[in-house]
Amino acid sequence: MSRPPLLETRDLRCIRNDRLLFEHLDLELAAGEMLVVEGPNGSGKTSLLRILTGLRLADGGGVLWRGDAIDRLAGDYYEQVNYVGHHDGVKLELSCLENLRLARAMGIPAAADLDAVLARVGLYAYGETEVASLSAGQRRRLALARLLATESLLWILDEPFTSLDRSSMADFTRLFEKHLEQGGLIVVTSHHAIELASAPVQRLALGDAA
Repeated sequence: MSRPPLLETRDLRCIRNDRLLFEHLDLELAAGEMLVVEGPNGSGKTSLLRILTGLRLADGGGVLWRGDAIDRLAGDYYEQVNYVGHHDGVKLELSCLENLRLARAMGIPAAADLDAVLARVGLYAYGETEVASLSAGQRRRLALARLLATESLLWILDEPFTSLDRSSMADFTRLFEKHLEQGGLIVVTSHHAIELASAPVQRLALGDAA
């Protein structure tokens, strides 16, 4: 028997700069499932993710969490969402540990020790290092470390593998699989192929931007 959806969209519509990106978009995502959003640049991938986070309003239709509209749930929904955008979203003037402490203050703190979180993403030696001095790949790993520093069911990730090497991509893919095995959900865009060995993956192709 199929599991009931946690995240749904109903008749979702999005317009940007007077151009229709998508409409009549219906999605259902249950615990343990991943949705990979594909399409060319300008097709609405990031706009869809921002609508799902509640950062952008849809131009029609709605987003539901456990059957209720997310705009009505407000904070009860947002605390379930961990969003890592196309940009890293880290503060360059702070250290790695300070960035993770800030992430915890803005979400639900996970039980994991922050030094252990940094070790998990290969940044243990950089805890007190100012982020401005890190490489692009290190900053991306720090951005993704927020997934471990805070508790949330729904991970929404826009191009999470940007600036990562193959080893780091494989490591975070295993992290995604573990989150899904524990009943989490993931919505992701990526120019890199994402294949999971142990979890169902839905794929959504958004239309050509031409």
